[in-house]
Amino acid sequence: MRRMDPTDAETLAKRSPKVLLHEHLDGGLRVATLRELALARGLPLPAADEAGLAAWFDANAHAGSLEKYLEGFALTVAAMAPPEALRRVAREAADDAADHGVVLAEFRIAPLLFEPHGTGGDDAVEALLDGLAASRLPLLTHSGLIVCAMRHEDEAATMRAAALALRWMGRGVVGFDLAGAERGHPPAKHARTLAAVREAGLPMTLHAGEADSAERVLEAGRLGARRIGHGVQLVDAITGAAPAALLDEAKALGLHLEVCPTSNVHTGAAASIAAHPITALWRAGMSLSVHTDNRLMSGVTPTSEAAALLRETPLTEADLRAMTRQAAAASFLPDAARQRALAELG
Repeated sequence: MRRMDPTDAETLAKRSPKVLLHEHLDGGLRVATLRELALARGLPLPAADEAGLAAWFDANAHAGSLEKYLEGFALTVAAMAPPEALRRVAREAADDAADHGVVLAEFRIAPLLFEPHGTGGDDAVEALLDGLAASRLPLLTHSGLIVCAMRHEDEAATMRAAALALRWMGRGVVGFDLAGAERGHPPAKHARTLAAVREAGLPMTLHAGEADSAERVLEAGRLGARRIGHGVQLVDAITGAAPAALLDEAKALGLHLEVCPTSNVHTGAAASIAAHPITALWRAGMSLSVHTDNRLMSGVTPTSEAAALLRETPLTEADLRAMTRQAAAASFLPDAARQRALAELG
């Protein structure tokens, strides 16, 4: 395979308009902001300066384990818990996305994680929405919030998260997700919660098929998910490691995969960018798009993700533009926002 020159890849990636559907706010803080917020709260840091802090997250990211990768969230959640900090983090995340040519963005977080730190779920959501509203990607016209529940918790806890999401539906919350360590915590464990969200009409995107099998992608789709966070193990239906019918069903359900290549390498879901399943899934006709997942943990940007694919895989600029249009069409934002984004994408 002839690889694109790194400079050319960066130039093409930088100039391309983008859509961001999968970014965790508690995984995307600016390093300087995290350090400032942590020091203000008197929290111990694993390194004294910004460079050392970035290096600590980088080391965790390269551990090759989803569980190790998730370790840094204990620090970020504690640091950003006060409402004014949540407001700032949301605004900065959207502004950073705009700097990379993002024209439509959905950010996600589990608001109930801030309860032990003194901020209730409703206060957290209100602050996050205020931050997005004050950003360069204004709320509902250019951005929205996805409320996550933590899949390792019991159904009573995920029901509380769902109730929170439904209280804010139509006011900036555009979707619901199950996040956290995947293996051992299948979507069906929370079937009643997902049914309640589905019946209320709030769209769902569920993490599936990253650290667990391809079958989990279809399980999530059958439970009402319209999009899948990651979903890369669905490639097993192409290689023969899983039944080919799984891919056919995923297409029939209209599922869209939110693929996060660098994060997938860091968590061990893919061996490298060059060997990432995105190319095979795209060539097999699966609807998908490219996202950052956790900018802080993985040390990435929307531009660097696109550039890495152009540099290390056979995917072309035309492929990435087509994926971006699919992302806009799959967004949970109001139709007017989707149509505006599609018009900007050309």
